[in-house]
Amino acid sequence: MEMSIDGHKALVSLDRARCLWRSVWVAGSVSGLVFAPLGMAAPLPPPPSSMEAVADAQLFLELVVNQRDTGRVVAVSQRAGSLFLPASVLQEIGMKLPGDLPVEVDLDKLPGLHSDYDTQAQRLVLTVPPAWLPEQFIGNRNNYPRGQALTSFGALLNYDAYLNDTDDSGTYLGIFNEVRLFDIWGTLSNTGQYRTTIGRETEGSTLNNGYRRYDTTWRFSDDERLLTYEAGDVISGALPWSSSVRLGGVQVSRDFGVRPDLVTYPLPQFAGEAAVPSSVDLFINGYKSSSADLQPGPYTLTNVPFINGAGEAVVVTTDALGRQVSTTVPFYVTSTLLQKGLTDFSVSAGNLRRDYTVRDFGYGPGVTSGTFRYGLSDALTVEGHAEASNDLTLGGVGGNLRLGNFGVLNTAVSQSQFDGGSGQQLSLGYQYSSQRYSLSYQRIERRDQYADLTLIDTPYASLSKRSEQVTLSLNLNDFGSLGAGYFDVQAADDSRTRLLNLTWSKSLWRNTSFYLSANREMGDSNWAVQGQLIIPFDVYGSLSMGSERSNTGQVQQRVNYSRAVPAAGGVGFNLGYASGDAPTYRQADLTWRLQSVQLQAGVYGTRDAQTRWADAAGSLVWMDKQFFTANQVNDAFVVVSTDGFAGVPVRYENQVVGETDRNGHLLVPWSSAYYRAKYEIDPLNLPTNVQVANVEQRVAVRRGSGYLLEFPVRRVVAASITLVDSQHQDLPLGSQVRHEQSGGVAVVGWDGLVYLENLAVHNTLQVTLGSGQSCQATFDLDTSQEQVPLVGPLVCQ
Repeated sequence: MEMSIDGHKALVSLDRARCLWRSVWVAGSVSGLVFAPLGMAAPLPPPPSSMEAVADAQLFLELVVNQRDTGRVVAVSQRAGSLFLPASVLQEIGMKLPGDLPVEVDLDKLPGLHSDYDTQAQRLVLTVPPAWLPEQFIGNRNNYPRGQALTSFGALLNYDAYLNDTDDSGTYLGIFNEVRLFDIWGTLSNTGQYRTTIGRETEGSTLNNGYRRYDTTWRFSDDERLLTYEAGDVISGALPWSSSVRLGGVQVSRDFGVRPDLVTYPLPQFAGEAAVPSSVDLFINGYKSSSADLQPGPYTLTNVPFINGAGEAVVVTTDALGRQVSTTVPFYVTSTLLQKGLTDFSVSAGNLRRDYTVRDFGYGPGVTSGTFRYGLSDALTVEGHAEASNDLTLGGVGGNLRLGNFGVLNTAVSQSQFDGGSGQQLSLGYQYSSQRYSLSYQRIERRDQYADLTLIDTPYASLSKRSEQVTLSLNLNDFGSLGAGYFDVQAADDSRTRLLNLTWSKSLWRNTSFYLSANREMGDSNWAVQGQLIIPFDVYGSLSMGSERSNTGQVQQRVNYSRAVPAAGGVGFNLGYASGDAPTYRQADLTWRLQSVQLQAGVYGTRDAQTRWADAAGSLVWMDKQFFTANQVNDAFVVVSTDGFAGVPVRYENQVVGETDRNGHLLVPWSSAYYRAKYEIDPLNLPTNVQVANVEQRVAVRRGSGYLLEFPVRRVVAASITLVDSQHQDLPLGSQVRHEQSGGVAVVGWDGLVYLENLAVHNTLQVTLGSGQSCQATFDLDTSQEQVPLVGPLVCQ
């Protein structure tokens, strides 16, 4: 019997047929079979019309599982009317079979599996439970492909010079500065301020004159191990229920900031099963988030956007017939948790900083501090904190627990032993956030003589006994947004401060908005109220008008008109006026942002006491043996190099940021650390005899450093040459030309033209004609010209 399988012919041997057939199986383009009768003169009977007449056979069939073509042709055995398939074939396509099975599986006796032999299409069609099929993970939670962070040797000076002249306090000049030196070994930075009194000196005006050092720190970040090492002046790590301190020493900490492609907090996953090939659409809070194709089997959607708070996801699957199944799943996401298995920590040791900004080198007793966080599960993150010095020992544990879709509960307890006394601290909080409203509650209570490192070197300081705060925000849709806050603090001397704050805001016509706030100290019957109307005028600025009443009953009206400085540079201003029960107040300032510096100047105050001020802020960068000026570089930067070619446009993230200077450099001061940004050059302004191997690169730069990004530009000494014979006829098309000085080979084109590179001042060409004859031509070339010249006609002798 003959069967077709995807253009192939199969030989089926029939044991109980009335005659013996011998058939030859022909594959590919052969369309028939050859039958040879053995020992019989009578004609052969017709073949059986259906497989019911075939008891034992070996079939080669296309395998289809749950309406999905696997692309495999498998050997199927039919014995006594049953189909047998090797178990290894099913396992190779990822099918998870129940229990221990023999080498060959009887498809009719496997519970949950239904088989069908399609005789017309020569297919084996299997239908199995979706749970048997391989699991699919749809989506990628990386923001973008990770790039190794780079840095080059260089130096940077950030400065901010502020001049202040006040009628009753004299004039002074303050210059803040930050100096950085960086290379592959890390970043060394120093910050400080120089202050001097100008002109008339008043009482106390010279107290802080001179230079004051703030912080000197070496920092190195390992983006492979997600660690940052620091030495010098550092700030210890802390948790929401502990405190940070400044110290001079060393610190090692987990730094997720070096890998912006990682998501550290748990995101929801939506799982399901597809019985047949389908498509799946994911909607988050009513907005379509993603679409993907599904194969039969279980699936998990991981391409969830980076959201926070409570929400609702709708998963819609559609099969080939257009049938849809919609599933609604609520979820809750919070960034206060760590993904399961992630660890965050910080360990520091050194001496407490004394008299910060007052003394250059003031350090106190030696201390150590450490924090630790671990994602025990996607719903629970445990925390720990410890501090120690000669007189203090402190330890505490806590955690954050997601209560399903009902928010996050946080709690912590600490115990301290300080100067012979002990104490405890208990922290308890709850947060919930959704599109409609958000609620936050936090309470910290301290008992007995609880102390931490903030009290070690400050004998007159004390911690509050209790602090409590509740905040609530409510989205009223067309009626605006409402906010409320209650704050209650009980100091160490049992004095109590309670504040209540209420806010309401609403968008009006176009982009106009109205803002109203009221606050009151409990126990005081007076409210302080402020109302403000903001009217934007597109690029021309915005107008703000308001009225306020203080808790003492004073009323004042304010009007302000301002325009922000354009991102690309330009002029911005701010004008303000206030009048009422208090003295009339006036304010005016102007900002001019250039590529190299930002200049500001202004005046404010009342008629009796005015203050005039001016400010200049910018940066001076040294890299690749050249100085650059720019606005302040707060993070990382890139210097683009085009090998000395000037006037080449440079784009950063598809935006033109400038052109290279006469030395072929351009400083891009806005790069974000560890972000794999795109930099491009436009080669259209380059001479025609210049080649650029790459016009686009993506690089990530380490925090606080810079990178020299080189676009190799190669000058090519080339020429187009017209070659003719002794009769001044163009050399034949296809003649081979060899440049003796460089060894370069080219072919003569139409009109006797040939293009050659790497030419010299004196050049010799050897030409082999199609007839086997050869000739020679020589010429001289000015190698300093920037265009590709046309040389000739040259007579080839």
